[in-house]
Amino acid sequence: MRPVRPLRSVRPLRSVSSLRALSPASRRTLGTGLVVFSLAATLLALLIPVYLFGGAGTASASARTAWTDDGEGTRQTPSGPLTALDRDFVRRVRLAGLWEKPAGKLALERGTTDAVRMAGEHLVDGHTELDQRSADTARALGVSLPERPSAEQQGWLDQLQGSRGAAFDRIFANLVRAAHGKVFGLVALVRDRTSNALVRALATRANTVVLDHITVLENTGLVDFPHPGDNEKK
Repeated sequence: MRPVRPLRSVRPLRSVSSLRALSPASRRTLGTGLVVFSLAATLLALLIPVYLFGGAGTASASARTAWTDDGEGTRQTPSGPLTALDRDFVRRVRLAGLWEKPAGKLALERGTTDAVRMAGEHLVDGHTELDQRSADTARALGVSLPERPSAEQQGWLDQLQGSRGAAFDRIFANLVRAAHGKVFGLVALVRDRTSNALVRALATRANTVVLDHITVLENTGLVDFPHPGDNEKK
């Protein structure tokens, strides 16, 4: 067997006396290095939580939620700054009512189950209220509102108009539930970021109404929830 080599002794750290033996210039250099290192460590400790939980989260949330910039910038109003996001939200509340209220009326007329008819009733009541609130908010803030559903929304209404029976129930539940899932993210984003009191009040109420609609639609038992990984495939 080979003889075991003794472990090398670890070089001890410089003692205080050895540090004193350094030249003044060397001590100043060492001190400056320690100060710079400490400042860098402190700055890193401050920036990490801001990146993880602050601005980065807001930016990613905004990127995931689709909205339209009208290019008019931010306007000052008596109720606070009015941003492009604020204006788009007010318009989208009205836009939702232009197709979801008619969809709710169809569900009241054609739904084959109590749950589907109840969902239709909630849609009609909820969007009747939100229509009025969005109109009042838009009037106070000078925001123009759409007068007819988008081409995509009209296509959804056409699908509902052309269906009957159990097929209608399933198409209704899934189309309207999917639309509410998308707008729910916008409502949360606006409620979190707006500095305008009127827009905040509208977002607060819209949050309650949209969540109610999501609940009654899911209570029909007809909603096809996305499977894990579906988002990654798109």
